[in-house]
Amino acid sequence: MVFLGEAIEAFLQYADGIKNLSPHSLKAYRNDLSFFLSSFPEKEKKILFEIDLVDLRSCVGLLSKQKKTATTINRFICTIRSFFLYLYRMNILPNNIALDLKTVKIPKKLPRYMSDSEVDALRKQPEKKELLWTERDRAIFECLYSSGARVSELSNLNLRDLAANLSSAIVTGKGSKDRKVFFSQDAVDALKVYLLQRAEIIQKNEVKGEALFINQRGGRLTARGIFYVVNRYSSVEGTNKPVSPHAFRHTFATTMLKNGANIRVVQELLGHENISTTQKYTHITKEQLIQTYNASHPHGGKNEL
Repeated sequence: MVFLGEAIEAFLQYADGIKNLSPHSLKAYRNDLSFFLSSFPEKEKKILFEIDLVDLRSCVGLLSKQKKTATTINRFICTIRSFFLYLYRMNILPNNIALDLKTVKIPKKLPRYMSDSEVDALRKQPEKKELLWTERDRAIFECLYSSGARVSELSNLNLRDLAANLSSAIVTGKGSKDRKVFFSQDAVDALKVYLLQRAEIIQKNEVKGEALFINQRGGRLTARGIFYVVNRYSSVEGTNKPVSPHAFRHTFATTMLKNGANIRVVQELLGHENISTTQKYTHITKEQLIQTYNASHPHGGKNEL
């Protein structure tokens, strides 16, 4: 006789020791399976063989009643699928009852992007407000906007990754894949000013700084740190139009497509493995075309996407 709690602990040990999951993924597994276990009366004595597909669907329904997001529910479903696949492959259960457990549909959301005036206003905030480190923050904004790089990619950049003339860099994206991104002249000019101050900070703190973007102590500015920087300048202290660093990436993609760039080129610049990921930005430009038509044409106003 195998109890559910025992099986869960065995699976988590397997996920940690054999599958070598990241601490973040392991924590998510544990949280999902703890919820699963807690959904049964007398959970400590719940026999594994008594669980069926109805029980699994009931747990999904309970999450829905708790108004959990579709993303959270689907993560739970994926955890349950992995758990019961493990039980089946280890011959603990004769069949995989989670095979017919379907994920829920996630509503499509258009990426948040900034208008030309919004992005220009945000780019000017570091010099206008001087909230943190003006020269560094201006360089961050210019690099984010002109390259379309992910915030993690920018955070992980080292000096050696930059081209000699600062007009491009090699970033490491998802799946440890390297690609080349490009910096505008505004970004190059901002980097030149920032790098002079960066050298002074490195010398002052007597550290071996490899990171391109650093904090005042000479340590690498993390992705979370860049989020903080963008938040400060886009909050009530700055433009009062809160955005995340990803908004620069979305704005980069939208601007490129709106101005006629080939979608395959934009896919390469963004580091998307599938072009379907890049195509979501075409919906934005189509929406803009319809809005412009409705506002400008004498017979407009009734067209929809």
